[in-house]
Amino acid sequence: MSSIPIQIAREVLSTEAAALTRLASELPVDFEPALTMLLGVKGRIIVSGMGKSGHVAAKMAATFASTGSPAQCVHPGEASHGDLGMITPHDAVILISNSGETRELADMIAHCARFSVPLVAITRRRDSILAQAADYLLLMPDAPEACAIGMAPTTSTTMTMALGDALAVAMMQHRGFDRAHFAAFHPGGTLGAQLLRVAAVMHKGEELPVVAPETQMSEVLLTMSAKGFGVAIVVEQGRLSGIITDGDLRRNMSGLMDRTAGEVATPNPLTTTPDTLLVEALGIMNEKKRTVLLVAEGDRLTGLIHIHDALRAGVA
Repeated sequence: MSSIPIQIAREVLSTEAAALTRLASELPVDFEPALTMLLGVKGRIIVSGMGKSGHVAAKMAATFASTGSPAQCVHPGEASHGDLGMITPHDAVILISNSGETRELADMIAHCARFSVPLVAITRRRDSILAQAADYLLLMPDAPEACAIGMAPTTSTTMTMALGDALAVAMMQHRGFDRAHFAAFHPGGTLGAQLLRVAAVMHKGEELPVVAPETQMSEVLLTMSAKGFGVAIVVEQGRLSGIITDGDLRRNMSGLMDRTAGEVATPNPLTTTPDTLLVEALGIMNEKKRTVLLVAEGDRLTGLIHIHDALRAGVA
């Protein structure tokens, strides 16, 4: 294959990377005021644009919504045919247009003016209709598009999407949006699995193979077989005392049936806490070459997780 396509790819990426660097150094003057306004919105952040800008608007709204800022994308064409009713005075509107002259945005601009809905414009032209109508202007650098004819939305859409990410991340950090909040908004798929806590999958109560220190090993073996985890957990007066594994059984084969659980158990077993991320617990099991990890709060046994529980939950 000719090296020309590879060279073109590198030129496109270099052009867009240079534009992003320029955007970072020439951050719009209204960025902080717009951010402050968006943080105070009591309703939703409405994002809209036409064509490729519409696709960017959809992604921007989705990012806002998934990081703690309620948002939705409204198509400007549909807005002119009834969907303007989705925009209330409690909302704020972000309109995206590289030229600032997109005709399909006219009704949304008028609606914002009529009902005093804060309007943020993302555009490249300061003298455009959209820029003049906006309460907050996020003026984009006049950077060249990355295509050969300089017209296909490439650099401009990349910058706009990145600016939307900057707004979203700034808002989520200001709100203290953390892993727990993120997990609540991403319960499905790989992201949801990565953010599961140990408490969500651990075995507890009657499922646990708990024995007392004075329990005879003949009974301990029955408990281990019945519960199916390959271990027994020694608890003394409500406190976690030790664990009996297959390794402990092998090390104590001589006279095993004449001993008690307390005599065979390994003291101070490895534990994790209920609020530990499941992926972190799996990392501990892999590092220590364990198939079972006890869950405790202080010296109080809370539960048990098996490596299969992590795998079933989608944490690989």
